[in-house]
Amino acid sequence: MAEQRSVAAAVILTLITCGIYGIYWFIVLTSDVGKVSGDRDFTGGKHFLLSLITCGIWSYVWAFQVGRHVEQAQHQRGWHASDNALIYLILNFFGLGIVVMALVQSDVNKMASY
Repeated sequence: MAEQRSVAAAVILTLITCGIYGIYWFIVLTSDVGKVSGDRDFTGGKHFLLSLITCGIWSYVWAFQVGRHVEQAQHQRGWHASDNALIYLILNFFGLGIVVMALVQSDVNKMASY
């Protein structure tokens, strides 16, 4: 199952380490989203590598897909599913990828606690 992480600690560690912790957080968060949504092919390593190879362009695809996977996981649990894919894409477009990761981590934490 997905691991709960402190959103504030993850953001602070990302800022303190000049983004190095953010790489780790991106990878494990993406893998956790894949676990909670039941899609074992949605892995952090794959999405990080694709983002690296495409010079960040894939991160827009990731932002949209992670929103859809969170919605799918919420729906599977019988919760009111919120489709935030477009919001995540727009935030990522404006350079707020860390905000997207914080929002996704918050949703994963809620799902992991049930």
